[in-house]
Amino acid sequence: MPTSELQALDAAHHMHPFTDGAALAAKGTRVITRAEGVWLTDSDGAQMLDAMSGLWCVNIGYGREELAEAAAAQMRQLPFYNTFFQTSHPPVIALSERLARLAPGDLNHVFYAGSGSEANDTNIRLVRHYWAAMGHPDKQIIIARKNGYHGSSVGSGSLGGMAAMHAQGGMPIPDIVHINQPYWWGEGGDRSPEAFGSACARELEAKIAELGEGRVAAFIAEPIQGAGGVIIPPDSYWPEIARICAAHDVLLISDEVICGFGRTGNWFGSQTLGITPDIMTIAKGLSSGYAPIGASLISDRIAEAVNDAGDFNHGYTYSGHPVSCAVALANLTILEEEGIVDAVRTDKAPYLAQGWAALADHPLVGEAVSCGMMGALQLTPDKAGRAPFASDPGTVGYICREISFETGLVMRHVGDRMIIAPPLVISRPEMDILLDRARTVLDQTLDRIRAEGLLATRAA
Repeated sequence: MPTSELQALDAAHHMHPFTDGAALAAKGTRVITRAEGVWLTDSDGAQMLDAMSGLWCVNIGYGREELAEAAAAQMRQLPFYNTFFQTSHPPVIALSERLARLAPGDLNHVFYAGSGSEANDTNIRLVRHYWAAMGHPDKQIIIARKNGYHGSSVGSGSLGGMAAMHAQGGMPIPDIVHINQPYWWGEGGDRSPEAFGSACARELEAKIAELGEGRVAAFIAEPIQGAGGVIIPPDSYWPEIARICAAHDVLLISDEVICGFGRTGNWFGSQTLGITPDIMTIAKGLSSGYAPIGASLISDRIAEAVNDAGDFNHGYTYSGHPVSCAVALANLTILEEEGIVDAVRTDKAPYLAQGWAALADHPLVGEAVSCGMMGALQLTPDKAGRAPFASDPGTVGYICREISFETGLVMRHVGDRMIIAPPLVISRPEMDILLDRARTVLDQTLDRIRAEGLLATRAA
């Protein structure tokens, strides 16, 4: 079917996530028809290097026959059965054991969902039920971060701290509050990164004191904020957060939906950042996006208390779906047997970091940061002053993103910050292509915004 016909049908019937539908219908959607490795092909035959792993998830790359075979074999044997009513099946049992082995600490228990959003909804109910079971029913409040992302359902969207989401649909729900993010470049002012990181962490302690320790159930955060712009916290941040949670008996939830399964150079971002969570949220890289699946990894003490408290009246039709579990198992086997996580830590991430950091010399780039296989470029008209553009936030970033697609590179913009998270299997020659195209994109963006009068600094 010609691209124009596909676009017309899409505009007529398909409502897209996080999209201005009318604007997209006028422009015409980009139709992706196939993919292999790190490369996408659209309906016009154009190829693009996918530096976003789909949506942060295709960790082992596209086109792995092993996952297709695992899905087909499971569909033939047991395409579906639920895990309600005291029932289980071999794929969910095997995956639960594998995850308990891979997870750090005593995260030995798994509650399944269909996505990261659903898993974080589970976490809201889980921590409140846990504290009630422990005799502290007033511990209901969950503290999260502004500009954090934890999903887009009403519950998980409330945990996230994105103002545009909270403006629609009655969010946040009660007993969820937010503190500032550790975004030094944009919000650190004159403080050093270390001083700023410590100050941001201590906002958690101040908020606990304000609300009352007896009312605060948990703190949730991504080790590195992904959708918020690949915000890598200063080294001083997470140790202080951990100290505060322990001192005030507040559960620590690490949202690993993006950071998990090798993205930061370890199996989980918690290990890279030195976090010991009570609960971890996982999804995306669990199946490399080949099948929908998410879960909460839960510590021994929480699981034991919940299990001893009778029925936990919560769950989803597709909790532990056998096909998704079979695909996830095949994905984890590839990650383990091919040494992909170790290769990220020892080879791929250092190589990408060196080339990515070199982009900081571009006149449009205020900082170029990375951790593992994720990175960000902060666009700015004034590098020394760490200043924003005079235009509305995201104006320049959107221009840069459009030029990036035109150049055959999938980069994403968050405001005026460009971000990447390529598949973990990307080769050094492919990283060279990524870096070369990124510099070309920056050059063309600079030319465009100069011509359009957008290279101006917002007044303080």
